[in-house]
Amino acid sequence: MDELLTLEFDGGSRGNPGPAGIGVVIRAQDGTPLLTLGQYIGNATNNIAEYRALIAALEQAKKLGARRVVIRGDSELVVRQMTGAYRVRDEKLRPLYEQAQSLLRQFQEARIEHNLRHGNRLADKLANLAMDRRADVTDADIGESGREVDAIDQPSPVATKIGQRFGCPRCGCQIQVQRPSGIRPHQLRPFVCQCGMKMQPM
Repeated sequence: MDELLTLEFDGGSRGNPGPAGIGVVIRAQDGTPLLTLGQYIGNATNNIAEYRALIAALEQAKKLGARRVVIRGDSELVVRQMTGAYRVRDEKLRPLYEQAQSLLRQFQEARIEHNLRHGNRLADKLANLAMDRRADVTDADIGESGREVDAIDQPSPVATKIGQRFGCPRCGCQIQVQRPSGIRPHQLRPFVCQCGMKMQPM
């Protein structure tokens, strides 16, 4: 994949240390999200969560076959340590720093930039959802542009029908409804592929 991908990462901890989560967004060159992922990582500090988020973003980009990436995070400490502006003084961070540097070197082209908090909203929301649910999440209610959408702007949920097919726009995986869900339409959530992408009706 020669396309330049943008990796957005965020990590947070409630208590520092305390329950922690990470958020990762990988965008195509036109800004379209290719992957959105939130993970609950147990108890950790803010800085450890930020490094874990960066590592997860780099690993996911490798899985997509990316060769050229720009990485953006709102942690000034992590960004400055990764670019060499700050030294890594905390011994607990050093193994994570070394792992991130090793992954970074595997890309043909890679640069890391500081992303102001308002530009990192989706990754932040994914991390917080993972902490709220204490589970992995792959969907944070985003629109076609990759921006968050309010509930009032979302299309009304529609119940599925027998035989209806859904496909993954990324990996091509397809599913077919054998028996529709019996729950109310307003409680329905989109089908999500095993690769993490939201599936679309075919």
